[in-house]
Amino acid sequence: MPPPSAVVPGVGIQALILCGPGVSLNTFTTNEEYPKALIPLANRPLIYYQLSWLKKSGITDITLITPPSTAAPLQAALQQNPHLTSLPSPSPSVLAPKGLDLNMGTAELLHGLPSPSLRLGVRNPRRVASGSLDVLWEAPLPSPKDGMLTAQPLLDLAARRRGRRGGLTVFYQTQNREESVKGEGTDFLAIAPLDDDEAPAVSHAVDGPAALRHNLSKVVLSMPMATVKEKMEQDKGLLLRHSLTKKHPRVKMLSTFRDAHLYIFPYWVKELALRQETFQSVSEDLVGFWAKAEWQRGLGEKLGMDEIFHRENGAHAENGSFDGESIEEEIDLLAMSTTSSRPNINVARPPPTSSFASRVSNVSSDAEKPELKIPPLLAYVQRGSAPFVRRVDSSAILLSTALRLAKLESIEEAGAAASPFALPQKIAHPEGIAQRTTITKSDCLVGQNTTVESKCVIKESVIGANVKICSGARLQRCLIMDGAVVNSSCTLTGCIVGRRAVIGKDSVLKDSEVGDGYLVEEETDAKNEKFMIFEGLEDDEEMGSAGEFDGEDELGF
Repeated sequence: MPPPSAVVPGVGIQALILCGPGVSLNTFTTNEEYPKALIPLANRPLIYYQLSWLKKSGITDITLITPPSTAAPLQAALQQNPHLTSLPSPSPSVLAPKGLDLNMGTAELLHGLPSPSLRLGVRNPRRVASGSLDVLWEAPLPSPKDGMLTAQPLLDLAARRRGRRGGLTVFYQTQNREESVKGEGTDFLAIAPLDDDEAPAVSHAVDGPAALRHNLSKVVLSMPMATVKEKMEQDKGLLLRHSLTKKHPRVKMLSTFRDAHLYIFPYWVKELALRQETFQSVSEDLVGFWAKAEWQRGLGEKLGMDEIFHRENGAHAENGSFDGESIEEEIDLLAMSTTSSRPNINVARPPPTSSFASRVSNVSSDAEKPELKIPPLLAYVQRGSAPFVRRVDSSAILLSTALRLAKLESIEEAGAAASPFALPQKIAHPEGIAQRTTITKSDCLVGQNTTVESKCVIKESVIGANVKICSGARLQRCLIMDGAVVNSSCTLTGCIVGRRAVIGKDSVLKDSEVGDGYLVEEETDAKNEKFMIFEGLEDDEEMGSAGEFDGEDELGF
């Protein structure tokens, strides 16, 4: 294996970002012209943060997968949006499979992708021994100040491993954080410590890759907390198999963390997904069953892992390289007993050496069929304040994340020490701000060509580009998107106002959402309301909170 210094960041890795239409943020995505990927987060498109994270990790082979209806606006944004065009080349490619719709699960999506789009094999496995990045989505943000979660330490860890490569998931803490949101969904996560030969033991906070390994554990169970509650109600308790505690006597169970939907998978995982017609979700089905297969005897064979791991030698030549597994062939993992084979599968391999035969001569017949070794599925469990990882899949999280990023010092203020996600200025167009207006620069952002008239008070808010705030308006903890108008003497608290929406004068809104292009009548007084426009309804009809779409955004960001 090459030393960590020989591993080139991002080489041989392909990132797939699933860009769904955005059902979970339907107030602002009812118009296909603005899919979820282009919703502004701190005055940048949401997709900017994923692309920036990948570019900083050295990953340039990036494919955006989206339904055909949203492919055109996504491609246009990549070519025209100044934030996206400022990213290093090459530009991501956009893939829009004809059969893709918002009801298709993430695991199902892998079934329908044409094989030429999945160039996941490592062409130079001796140079990169890290596997492939198979799926990446859901707004993983690097830390604003305290460091950045990049792929390089993960590549270093992979370079130290021997045998078939496993995968990695990312979980983040949802509670007792500045950007925490009440009622945010969580996942049930059971983890076990790594063995001594799997990663260096780190028991103290240090910089560099070791600090990342300190937060690595084995995933042994993973499922949504809603599913756990259903099982506990049905079974009158949480039932666990004895084989789990026998294999992993030191299990820690977490219930306040959430799957970030950030995965690093080797190529063989795609073949595993293709074999499971019932798998719908990567997070619930693929990750959940893989974690259980590591300790639940027989589950790996039922999932077909043994057949995947013991395909005939000719399969590699026919289908191409699988994440550098030619290295594994040269090492002869079968002789090392790291995997096993079903009796009816003929695998061509040299006869055992005399030393190997002497070691197994006295083994019973049951031991002649060694237990299938499942590659480990690791979890990076984010603790503390860094790195900053969030899934932006609801209006409340969108607002809290935007306000968190608004507190970053601008490049103008911090200079070289500024966060990679800091904007050049807190107020991009100072000439548009009238006198006798109060804007707290420490926690606000104001976009290009925005005008704020006199006697306005704006605190802890993000104002987009080409916005007009009329005299006497008061905004606190608000997100105002591009082109919106807030008329005079309005009071908005904890609100999100969509693109080109208009708030009538003397209106008082609290904890409400206003959809794109919606006109709120003058002197409206509302709390916890949604104002939306739907096709087939009059433009001025107010839908309120009853206008939400049913279902979950399976192709979320």
